[in-house]
Amino acid sequence: MFPVLDARDREHMRRFGEVRRFHDGECLVAAGQPTPGMIVLFEGRVLLTRRDGLGHSIPIVEEGPGQFLGEVAQLSGRPGLVDAHAVGEVEALVIPPHRLRALLVAEAGLGERVMRALILRRVGLIETGAGGPVLVGPPECPGRVRLEGFLSRNGHPYLALDPEQEGEAAALLERYSPRAGELPLVVCPDGSVLKNPSESILARALGLLPEGAFETLYDLVVVGAGPAGLATSVYAASEGLRVLVLDQRAFGGQAGASSRIENYLGFPTGITGQALTARAFVQAQKFGVEMAIPAEVASLRRDATAVLLTLELTDGRKVRARTVVVASGARYRRPALANLDRFEGRGVFYWASPIEARMCDGEEVVLVGGGNSAGQAAVFLADHASRVRVLVRGRALAASMSSYLIERMAASPRIELMMETEVVGLEGQDEGGLQRVRWRHRTDGHEEEHDVRHLFLFIGADPATEWLEGSGVVLDANGFVRTGAELREEPLQAELWEVTGRAPYLLETSLPGVFAIGDVRAGSVKRVGAAIGEGSAVVAQVHAYLASVAALESRRAGTHRPTGPVRPGEGLQQA
Repeated sequence: MFPVLDARDREHMRRFGEVRRFHDGECLVAAGQPTPGMIVLFEGRVLLTRRDGLGHSIPIVEEGPGQFLGEVAQLSGRPGLVDAHAVGEVEALVIPPHRLRALLVAEAGLGERVMRALILRRVGLIETGAGGPVLVGPPECPGRVRLEGFLSRNGHPYLALDPEQEGEAAALLERYSPRAGELPLVVCPDGSVLKNPSESILARALGLLPEGAFETLYDLVVVGAGPAGLATSVYAASEGLRVLVLDQRAFGGQAGASSRIENYLGFPTGITGQALTARAFVQAQKFGVEMAIPAEVASLRRDATAVLLTLELTDGRKVRARTVVVASGARYRRPALANLDRFEGRGVFYWASPIEARMCDGEEVVLVGGGNSAGQAAVFLADHASRVRVLVRGRALAASMSSYLIERMAASPRIELMMETEVVGLEGQDEGGLQRVRWRHRTDGHEEEHDVRHLFLFIGADPATEWLEGSGVVLDANGFVRTGAELREEPLQAELWEVTGRAPYLLETSLPGVFAIGDVRAGSVKRVGAAIGEGSAVVAQVHAYLASVAALESRRAGTHRPTGPVRPGEGLQQA
C-alpha cells in the first residue's frame, strides 16, 4: 500500500510531472477538493489524515522521501478523500491525472506497483469510510439503504450512523429536525448537509460527475457500465479513442450485484460481481475513459449531417459523439402485485448485497426466481438468514439454473425449495415496511401467508431500450436491439446507408455508427463472458465505421459519391 520508490524510479517519473516546493503546514491535498494529481515526495515528510463532515480528523500515516500521495481518484482527477499537510519543507513531483495515466502505460513495471498501491488505498478508505459522506438514519431507512447501495456499488467510501446508537447522529437529527421522508441526513466532507438526496444530487456534491464531459466531442460514448460496456471502454480507450461511459445507477450492471460468479474463466475459487467489475472500472480509468455515473439517457438522435450523434440526458444536458455503443442491459422485472411499489426498498429488493444481507440477519426471507442470479443470491443469503424459501413458478430448475448452484442449494439446510409456487400478496405498513407475504401453490391453488419482512425478486429482466424510441434503431417484438444479420428482414433508412455504401456490421444497429452489445442485443448469449467478448469485438467495428466515415468525407471533398445496393446482414464479417 505504501511502497518506497528508489532513485531510479523517481528519475523515470520526472518527465511526467513538475517539481514543486511546499512549506511547513501547507495543504497539499484537501478532502472533497480537486487534487493536482499524484504527488511523489523527493524531500521532507507529509502527514495524511482522514476527516469527515462531523469535524473528526484522524491520522492515517506519515509518508517520506520515495513515497507518493494518491489513490484511484487521481486517475480521473476526482476530489481527494484525505487531507495531506507538509511536515517541514517538502520538495515533490506533481503528476497531473493525464500524465499519471501516461506513466502507468509507458513504465509497465513501475506502473504496476503504483497501480496496486492506488487500488489498495481505495480499498482501505472504503473499509474505514474515510473521506466519504456520513449517512445518518436508522439501518432500515429506505433512503439510507438506497444511498448505501449507490455508494458501495460505485466503490466510494462512506460512514453510516444509527441515531439510536450514536450520540452525534442523534444530535444531528435534533438540530436539523428532518420531516418524514427527509432521512437519511447526508453530511458531506465539506460539512454541508443534504436531506435524503437523489443519487444525482449526491454525486454532484461529491464531485463524481465530470462537468467537462458535456462540452466534448467523443469518438465513442458507451451507454451502460456493465461488463459489456466496461469491456468496450477498456479496449477502445487503450487503442486511442476518446471514450465516455454513461450509466444511470452504478458500474457493474446486474453482474455487479452478483454475490459470487463461479463459472467465469480464470477464477477457480469464484469472484464477486462487484470485485470483477470494479477491476474493469479502474482499468478503464487507467486508459483515460471518462465516467459519468449517475447519468440517465433520455434520447438518441443523429444530426443533419448524418455523421454526429447526440444523446440527451434526463436532466437536459447533451453529449455529442461520432459513435455510440448501446450496452444498457436490462432492468429488473417487476411482478404484477397490487402494492409492490409501496414496499420497494422497505422489504422488497431486486438484488442481494451485503447491505441487504445485514438487514435480514437471523430472519426468514423469501426469494422468487429460478435462474442463476436467484441461485447465487439464495446461497449467499443462506449464510445470513435463518431460513431462505425459494419460490419457483416452474416444475424444474435444470433448464434455467447451472447444476452446481442446484446442488449447492440442495445441500444447504437453510434453503427450502418450493416449486410451482408464486407470490400473490404483500402486506405491511408505510413506516414498518413489509410484514407478511402470501403465496399460492399452482398445483392445487392452496395459499399460505407467513410473517416475512424481506422479499427478494429475481424473475428476469426487460431490455432497457425506452430511450431509443424515435431514434431509428430497430427493436424486436420484446424490445431487444436488432443488429447485423438480425436486420435482414427490416427496411433500413436507405438514404443513410446509401451514403455509406455498405450494410450494417455484425454488431451495428439499423442506425449507422450505433452498435449494440450484451444483454440488450437481440440474440445475444446472456452471460458475463459473452458480454465481455462482444465488448471487445465491437471496438474493431467502431474503428471500421470511423474509417469509412473519414473515407466518405474525403470522397465528398472530391466528385465521387458511393452508389450501389445495401444488403442488411453483410457487414464487416472479419470483425
